[in-house]
Amino acid sequence: MFKREELKKIIKEKGIKSLEDFNGFMKEISKEVLEALFEGEITDFLGYEKYDQKAKEVDNSRNGYTKKEVRSKFGGIGLEVPRDRKSEFEPVVVRKRQRDISGLEEKIISMYAKGMTTRDIQAHVEDIYGYELSAETVSTITDKVLERAKEWQARPLKEIYSIIFMDALFLKMRSEGHVRNVAVYAIVGIDLEGNKEVFGLWISDTESAKFWVTVLNELKNRGVQDILIFSVDGLTGISDAIRSVFPQAEIQRCVVHQIRNSLRYVSWKERKAVARDLKSIYKASTEKEALSSLEDFEKKWSKKYPHIAVSWRKNWGELATYFKYPQEIRTLIYTTNPIESLNRGIKKVTKTRAIFPNEEALFKLIYLAISDISKRWTMRIRNWALIYSQLNIYFEERLSKFDNV
Repeated sequence: MFKREELKKIIKEKGIKSLEDFNGFMKEISKEVLEALFEGEITDFLGYEKYDQKAKEVDNSRNGYTKKEVRSKFGGIGLEVPRDRKSEFEPVVVRKRQRDISGLEEKIISMYAKGMTTRDIQAHVEDIYGYELSAETVSTITDKVLERAKEWQARPLKEIYSIIFMDALFLKMRSEGHVRNVAVYAIVGIDLEGNKEVFGLWISDTESAKFWVTVLNELKNRGVQDILIFSVDGLTGISDAIRSVFPQAEIQRCVVHQIRNSLRYVSWKERKAVARDLKSIYKASTEKEALSSLEDFEKKWSKKYPHIAVSWRKNWGELATYFKYPQEIRTLIYTTNPIESLNRGIKKVTKTRAIFPNEEALFKLIYLAISDISKRWTMRIRNWALIYSQLNIYFEERLSKFDNV
């Protein structure tokens, strides 16, 4: 390390008065330090100091230098890398084919994960680092995450999860020359420790029981043996699929989705009144009180909006699941909010892409967005100790099979 007085002297001698001057100075320092490290590496490799032929004990020797340009956070640096006659010397500090010593690739991937377009990234890199990157280079760099994403999608999961949330996000993608809407499904699970994790994401242009059976069997193949409660948004065929793969699981249909669907065809001037009367149903203390409120709602609104009560009664078996649990569990499962929160984060990243060119591009960006969002999931679910103790009462027999988990 330089002493402060030495630094002052260097700053004065070099005439450093601006950030540009500083970057230029740092480029010089970086070049000198790296080339000194190269010299140390080749000396260790050959076993003798430069020009000290008497100490030479090998039939190999130095053979001049190779010029190399590398990118750094201070700009491009021209280096002279020593070489040997047998071409056996492999530098470690800056590898033979390494052209970037700034960590720029990770920075580009991070920018891409935040939703910046290729053009934005090109402009940003040129402005900050002084490099001109082609769109193909940015794409090549971000494509490197695909292998990581595939490993993440196939990673082993835990044997049991307390609650799983499933929901869909719709985006536009080009396929076979046409633009179409595709559904991107993510699954968020809460383990027995109260920690959230995203299991994976699945892209489909159609919903069906067969699709969901395939997805859920994939979870089983990745190690999941049991799931206590599913919180879902009423996806087509999802209930039958759950029962066919995890027959013991409880199913809670998202009440918030049900309310949205109920209000969709209600006139604007009556929407508040209908919403208030619906609230008396789902905020009831018991299922009996809820059914009584549903009857009152039906008497009041069925002539005008018959579809609402019909829909609630049709789905009641799965809408009313949460009434059997204490308030802490009710609050957690009556809505798919944890995954809707994830989807809101994904939408922020994808809003700059009107249309995705292909499924790979879509998968890549959403995987990066999920990775970025998941970094903030550092805390357990609120009141988890109490929630887990309650789950232990309701699912004692099933949880006892996983005492070692």
